[in-house]
Amino acid sequence: MNSKKDKGDRAEREAAEYLSERLPWKARRKLGAGRMDDVGDLEIEDCKDVVIQVADWSDKSKACLQKPREAEMQRWNAKAKYAASMIRWRGGHWRIVMTVDQFARLLKDAVDE
Repeated sequence: MNSKKDKGDRAEREAAEYLSERLPWKARRKLGAGRMDDVGDLEIEDCKDVVIQVADWSDKSKACLQKPREAEMQRWNAKAKYAASMIRWRGGHWRIVMTVDQFARLLKDAVDE
């Protein structure tokens, strides 16, 4: 068995459950991660313009730097508007991490509405 894949799959399931408990929409795992045309780890119903990349790495700093860049590539692949990364910390705590450009896009659109 591949322990890294198992850890990643478990993190994606936990992240989807965590979001589902806090949002009015259901979050669920996407299948086929790691492909060249990867379009993210999670999808949220009624939020098709959002790409979410999940990470549960021991090196949290590296995850916070690398995963938002990967999420941006996945946003591009999915032709979505928004990208974010969910990083798992000790104790099951999650944080949403975005680049400044990802955050600026979200805020500009929120103000325009």
